[in-house]
Amino acid sequence: MVSADCTKIASMSSYVQIRNVPEETRGALKARAAARGESLNTYLLNLLERDVARPSVTEVLDRAAQRTEGAGDPAIDTLRAVREERDEELARRVRR
Repeated sequence: MVSADCTKIASMSSYVQIRNVPEETRGALKARAAARGESLNTYLLNLLERDVARPSVTEVLDRAAQRTEGAGDPAIDTLRAVREERDEELARRVRR
């Protein structure tokens, strides 16, 4: 049988501590939290959760690269081929 204390420990959240926060920064964060009717802890937790929910630039670029892997020729190659065909056609007309 699992004791209540073990269950409580298993469900506890992690702690994050940030050292050397300038007093001016702490004050600004506390004021923003108060303006939203939140505690500083709740405000910071929501701020962290919003940041983690957004993909990083690297993640966005990786996803974009994965989508284009099977897409065929890049657009520049297609444009180059069309221009070459057009130039060849124009050269044939001029030779006539």
